[in-house]
Amino acid sequence: MLKGHFESAGASIEFGAADYLFPVDELNVTVHQYRDAQLALDDVDGERVILVAPTNLASSYHLTQHALTAIPIESLPSAIQTRLADTIDAPLETFELIQIGKWNSSSPNHSLSEFTDA
Repeated sequence: MLKGHFESAGASIEFGAADYLFPVDELNVTVHQYRDAQLALDDVDGERVILVAPTNLASSYHLTQHALTAIPIESLPSAIQTRLADTIDAPLETFELIQIGKWNSSSPNHSLSEFTDA
């Protein structure tokens, strides 16, 4: 089951159009990853998130393997903000975070002994 704003995001940009956000480690901005990204995304309504969406199987695989990442839009340089604003239909000021990747809900671990007729 999907968690986060993968289905409730207010806007999305295609993976290929978001090339200026990769590699994330080379951006000179605030970047939240893993658990910090989950906490940041939990604090924001889905309509205030821009999602980087896959466009094909390869980009889907890349995003699935990418660490869940949340980037505050206000921390982006003005050149990247301008490029981002040109990519989406809504005003950029209505968004707080960019979400890259997704995380799945945790499921309980099961032992193989649960599936035997002991």
